Amino acid sequence: MKDGTTVWLPYHRSRIPGLPDEFTYAYWDGSGPLPGDPAEVRFLAGPPAPGADRVLRPVLPRMRNLEVLQLFSSGYDHMLPLLDAMPPGTRLSTGHGVHREATAEPAVTLLPALSRGLDVFGARRAEGTWQPEFRTSLVGERVLVVGHGAVGAAVAARLGAFRCETLFVARAARTTPAGRVHGAPELRGLLPTADAVVLCAPLTGQTRGMFGAQAPALMRDGALLVNVARGELVDTGALVREVRAGRLRAGLDVTDPEPLPPGHPLWHLPGVLVTPHVAAFTDAFPAMTEDFPRRQLHRYARGEELHNVVLTTTAAGDAVRAA
Repeated sequence: MKDGTTVWLPYHRSRIPGLPDEFTYAYWDGSGPLPGDPAEVRFLAGPPAPGADRVLRPVLPRMRNLEVLQLFSSGYDHMLPLLDAMPPGTRLSTGHGVHREATAEPAVTLLPALSRGLDVFGARRAEGTWQPEFRTSLVGERVLVVGHGAVGAAVAARLGAFRCETLFVARAARTTPAGRVHGAPELRGLLPTADAVVLCAPLTGQTRGMFGAQAPALMRDGALLVNVARGELVDTGALVREVRAGRLRAGLDVTDPEPLPPGHPLWHLPGVLVTPHVAAFTDAFPAMTEDFPRRQLHRYARGEELHNVVLTTTAAGDAVRAA
């Protein structure tokens, strides 16, 4: 790698000690003026926040020498419309695994909150109503964790403390040291057997709409759905119908549409807990998103294979996906 290679980061260099010395660094988090000529940038770490595609859309066509675009999200579907704006040979890398611990926490918080009726008791508290009632425990419940990546594994590890029966569903069936992973085609048959479903899969062309119009209807009465992945995995209208009928309860950190517009039924529908896409954003977020680009840049400086490269752009404006 040539000395003086230009790298744009969403953090000031002083916040990330130990970066390779041979590069020239500039700070750009997407919110201010560009710190230099985009044509000089070879490694770009995008803004670590939702909406990175909107920020990058006007800038990428000017980055004629870009070699690496590093995202901080686990998914990359939102960047596919921008492939033709990147020069051929650009590697797109995701932040897969960076947010696993933080994202797993709200997933396993929403499940017991729903099962123990904390939303119901919270509403009654606001009314000044003291009304004890029998609720459901997670002990012995069957939980489907959809997505066998870093977040899914972290969710399953935490569910062990609740003594749940945890089943994994991923794109392809396989056997792992932790047990069997069911393939996506098996999801339909597993839904009627589950007491809860936790969606952790990244948004891709294959996962978009995977929890479609029929999926909520297949879930058993009283089942819970938690989504800490992406709202586009779920058919929102179908979910609203099942929750409104009193059959399902849902805990959603992500929605479709997002943000929720005023008056949307998910705002006030009983049986739904909504958080505004904040699963990964904690006081641990800066440390996690600073350490990862440092490790990536050292690999880049040594000419080594980067972590989480999902595709490489071609001259045709599309991409060769990583194996």
